[in-house]
Amino acid sequence: MSFFKRDFGLIVAGATLGATLVFGQMVFADKPNPRPDLPLDELRTFSEIFGRIKDNYVEPVEDKELLQNAIRGMLSGLDPHSTYLDLSDFQELREGTSGEFGGLGIEVTMEDGFVKVVSPIDDTPAARAGILSGDLIIRLDETPVKGLSLSEAVDIMRGKPDSKLLLTIIREGEDRPLKIELTRAVIKVKSVKQRMLEPGYGYVRISTFASRTGASLKEAISALKIENDGALKGLVLDLRNNPGGLLNAAIDVSDTFITKGLIVYTEGRVKDSNQKFHAKPNDLLKGAPLIVLVNGGSASASEIVAGALQDHNRAIIVGTKTFGKGSVQTVMPLTNDTAVKMTTARYFTPSGRSIQAEGIVPDIEIEAVKISSTDKGLNLLREQDLSGHLENGNGKSEGEEESKTDSAKEDDQTPLAVKDYPLSEALNLLKGINIFNPRP
Repeated sequence: MSFFKRDFGLIVAGATLGATLVFGQMVFADKPNPRPDLPLDELRTFSEIFGRIKDNYVEPVEDKELLQNAIRGMLSGLDPHSTYLDLSDFQELREGTSGEFGGLGIEVTMEDGFVKVVSPIDDTPAARAGILSGDLIIRLDETPVKGLSLSEAVDIMRGKPDSKLLLTIIREGEDRPLKIELTRAVIKVKSVKQRMLEPGYGYVRISTFASRTGASLKEAISALKIENDGALKGLVLDLRNNPGGLLNAAIDVSDTFITKGLIVYTEGRVKDSNQKFHAKPNDLLKGAPLIVLVNGGSASASEIVAGALQDHNRAIIVGTKTFGKGSVQTVMPLTNDTAVKMTTARYFTPSGRSIQAEGIVPDIEIEAVKISSTDKGLNLLREQDLSGHLENGNGKSEGEEESKTDSAKEDDQTPLAVKDYPLSEALNLLKGINIFNPRP
C-alpha cells in the first residue's frame, strides 16, 4: 500500500531553517492510478540525449546522476512547488514537522532564478537581523544564487549552529544590494503567543501552523479570559508573515471561531484530492469581535484561516493582500530514501474562491508605516520592533544588559500606533465595534 503526505504549507526551502518544510497529514491510497499511454517518440528522444551525454560529455557522468537530474527537471518545469526529494530532503521533511530544526529561520521559494523570502519566522536569526518578506537573495557567501536549484541553495544555507552565512539581498526601495550576516542556530518554533493589548482586548500571534497550534490557540485564549475575569471584549489574531503549515492546524484554528459550515475544500484530478472540511459547533470567543491581521507574507494555511473567517463574516480581515499560495502538494514515496512532491490540487474558501496566485484581499487595507521623530526615545519602526519579537541578549556585558533593559522600558512606553500601526488600528476597530454593538 502506498502512502501520500499532503502538504498544504508553502513548498519552500526551509533549509534556510535547516529543513525542507513540508507540513501535512498522512492519507492512504488503496491502489495506484493507471499509467497513461507512454509517448514513445519523446522517450526515444530522451534515450538518444541520454546516450549522447554518456558518450560525449567532457567528463564521465553516472547514470544515477543523469536520471535524478532528469526527474528534477520534469518536476521543476511544472510549478515552483513540485520537486524530487532525495534522502536528505526526506530527512528534512520529517524534521520540519517536529517544530525544532537548525538554520536561519526563513521560509523561501524560487523566483526568476533567485531565492525569494516569503517570510522570516519569529524569534530566529533571520527575523532578528531584519530579513523581510519579499527580499531576493542573490548571493550566499561568495556563491551566486543564479543557476542554482532551490535545493542546492538550501544546502548552502544549511550548516552547523553558530556558523555564519553572509546573504546578499535585493530589497525593494533600496538603491543597492544589502549584505546581511546571519549566525545559524537551532530553531525552536513556538507557534502561538498571547498578551493583553488593553483590559478586555486580547492579542494572539500565530507564527506557523504546527501540530499543536490548534490546542495552543485554545490555551492562549483561555489564559486571556482568565486574565479578564472569564470574558474578552475582542481579539486580534495576527497572521502576518505566517507562511503556513499543517492543514489540520489551519482547520483547528478556523474551527475555534466558526460554529458551523464549510471551512475549506480541495479539488484535483484524482479522487483523494477532493476533500471537504467542516466546522464543529463551538466558538471559543462566544461571538466576541475578531480582527485578523495579514500581509504579503501570510501564505497557505494562513490564507485558509483568513478566507474561512472572511467568508463566514466571523472576522474582519485587516492589512495587505496575502501571498496567494492556494495549491496542495502530495509527497509520494518512490523508495525508502526518495519521493516525489507534486502539486495535486487547489484549495478553495467556503464561498468557492481559489486564492492561488490571487491571495486574500483584506476587508480593510492598511499598509505598515514607518513613523520617525526627532524626539528622544522615539525610534524608527523596524521589522524587529513588531509585537512578539524577542531581542537576543546573549554575550552582552552587564552594563549592556542594563542599557538594553532601560531601552526596552522606553519602548514599552512608546505608543502602539508608533510601534505597530496596523495592530493599533485593529484595536481601535474592535473598540468601535463594541461601541456600536455592545455585548451583554
